[in-house]
Amino acid sequence: MSGRIGNLMSVRDDIKVFDVTLRDGGLCNDFRFDDEFVKALYRANLESGVDYMEFGYKSSKKLFKQSDFGKWKFCDEEDIRAAIGNKDPMMKISVMADVGRCDFKTDFLKKEDSVIDMVRVACYIHQIPAAVEMIEHLHGLGYETTCNIMAVSQANTNQIESALQMIGASSVDVIYLVDSFGSFYPESVMELAQLYMDTAHANGKRAGFHAHNNQNLAFANTIETLSYGVSYLDCSAMGMGRGAGNCATELLLGFLRNPRYSLYGVLEFIEKYMLPLKASGIKWGYDLQYLFTGQLNRHPREAINFTAEGRSDYCEFYKSLLENY
Repeated sequence: MSGRIGNLMSVRDDIKVFDVTLRDGGLCNDFRFDDEFVKALYRANLESGVDYMEFGYKSSKKLFKQSDFGKWKFCDEEDIRAAIGNKDPMMKISVMADVGRCDFKTDFLKKEDSVIDMVRVACYIHQIPAAVEMIEHLHGLGYETTCNIMAVSQANTNQIESALQMIGASSVDVIYLVDSFGSFYPESVMELAQLYMDTAHANGKRAGFHAHNNQNLAFANTIETLSYGVSYLDCSAMGMGRGAGNCATELLLGFLRNPRYSLYGVLEFIEKYMLPLKASGIKWGYDLQYLFTGQLNRHPREAINFTAEGRSDYCEFYKSLLENY
């Protein structure tokens, strides 16, 4: 098993800060961000030294009606180009493609013709063979790739080890540990981070971590995995993301010692854009209903519905979760 790397004062050049505000945050507002917001976020990430910015999903237009979502559900090439202008090489651009929810054989250009640098393939553990097929196709087109294995908190060790073996043998660049339900504690992510790092080391790859904040542990779990060698770290402005949200960019940038990261760009963006977005009624962030689903290792859909209905009967909701546990 891998051990801790460095200390609180160390600068690690392998660290990559990965902004997911538009993609995970888009799950809060059906990806309906206006153009000014997206352009400002791009500039803020550049100013703060963020390494990757994820614009959203590359979803199938056959499965999802375009009129039901904003443009970042689909991430058309021309929309990304319009948002960024002249692309700055200091920050790479990513999109996510879910296994079974995208048309990966027809919707991706060759990398040389695209503004996209990386495609993150998201799958559940039983979908690993399909994920590998996608990864090999995208690798052949020239993209960097990740495999984000979701809901591993509900998988057993044998399943996880088998999945890692298959992914490790693929052409993928980064293997992502994902705390889909915000149910992990630092001790559990430490053990899994070591397992993922062993696979990464054995196959010449990197490991990443994507946290959810159901138990107010997204930041703590992120820096715990970092300390064991995980280097691709997901975050979002003000923690914006589905349900309880993610590790906050401002927390992560404030923690990292590398002088190329700066808080100011993100802080200005929060003042000018995130606070008004929150005030408009878009909901995300820690609350008791998400704590309950995190503690019970359940998908947050019931807590999301509780929030949407404006409920505050926490005791009754918790009882209903326990009765159906």
